[in-house]
Amino acid sequence: MKILIIEDEPSLRELIQRSLEKERYVVEAAADFQSGLRKIEDYDYDCVLLDIMLPDGNGLNLLEQLKKMRKRENVIIISAKDSLDDKVLGLELGADDYLTKPFSLQELWLRVGVQLRHA
Repeated sequence: MKILIIEDEPSLRELIQRSLEKERYVVEAAADFQSGLRKIEDYDYDCVLLDIMLPDGNGLNLLEQLKKMRKRENVIIISAKDSLDDKVLGLELGADDYLTKPFSLQELWLRVGVQLRHA
């Protein structure tokens, strides 16, 4: 299973990547909107972990781009934005799940596993 992490915070991105690789996932990472968009355009993933607040764009716009490309990746938003309105908007735009920071890695693994089972 191949996972893409789009997260601008280097320490969190690396922690998530290492932990998912230990779970035997193939993991790629992007630190910003543009590199995440290029990876989504060029490759297929089973799951995308997507931060909303990226330095060069909004992750929700990236989610909309993914859906316009008719990509079938499962998307889990990982964000510090934790209001009900933010969660509703992310899910309405096509995210499959929404996980607020901070979160436990075990919860992330479980949510990724659920999305991959549905794929």
